[in-house]
Amino acid sequence: MAKKSKAYRAAVDRLEAGKFYAPTEAVEVVRETGSKKFDSTVEVALKLGVDPRKADQMVRGTVNLPHGTGKTARVLVFATGERAEQAKAAGADIVGDDALIDEVNKGRLDFDAVVATPDMMGKVGRLGRVLGPRGLMPNPKTGTVTPDVAKAVSDIKGGKIEFRVDRNANLHFIIGKTSFDETQLVENYAAALDEVLRLKPSAAKGRYIRKATMSTTMGPGIQLDPGKTRALLEDTEAVTA
Repeated sequence: MAKKSKAYRAAVDRLEAGKFYAPTEAVEVVRETGSKKFDSTVEVALKLGVDPRKADQMVRGTVNLPHGTGKTARVLVFATGERAEQAKAAGADIVGDDALIDEVNKGRLDFDAVVATPDMMGKVGRLGRVLGPRGLMPNPKTGTVTPDVAKAVSDIKGGKIEFRVDRNANLHFIIGKTSFDETQLVENYAAALDEVLRLKPSAAKGRYIRKATMSTTMGPGIQLDPGKTRALLEDTEAVTA
C-alpha cells in the first residue's frame, strides 16, 4: 500500500471517527482539507440500494449545477451543415461528421462530453466500444442526442453534469472546486442529490441511498449523512423505502 502524504494524514486527523457529516459541515471540512497546491475538484460518491443488472433499477440522469463545475468541459459534436455551424457558434470545441468519427474510432479522446444530432447516430453508434466505457456515448435520455445542439453545448458548458450508476450500484459526480464558497458547494450538492432522489426506481426496495461520501481529488472521504440534503436540520424522506 502506498504511503499517504503528510497532508493526507493531517486531513484524516481533522475528521471525527464514526461521524456522519451534514452537507454544510462536510463542505467546510472538504475545503479545509483539500490540497493547498492546486484547486482540487470536490466529488461525491453514493452507494445506492438498487440492482443495476435490472433495467427497471438503472439510475441515470443529468443535472445543471447552479454554480457550475469550476471546469469548462471540452465538447465534441457530431453534426453536419447548419447544425454543425450552430454547435460552433454555441462554443463547441470539436465539430465534425464522418472524418471525426474515424478519428475517435482510432483513439482521439481530447474531449469531456459528446453531443450528436439524431441523423448522425446511425454512424456514431459504431463508437460504442470507444465511448461507452468512458460514459461519453450520446443518449437521448441525457439530452446529448438532439437536433438542438446549440442548447446541448450551452448546457454542458454551463455546468451540466451526467451521472450513471455502475454495475456495483455506485454513483459518482462532481460538485465543484475547493475554491467555491461553502454555499455554492452545498447548493450544487443539493441540486445533484435532489435529481438522484427524483430518479429513484419504483422497483428499488429498502433504503435507497445506503452510503454517501464527499472528498477532494486526493483527499480522504468524508462520510455524509444521506438523510440531509443541505443544512443540519433539513431532512429528506426519499432515502428510505
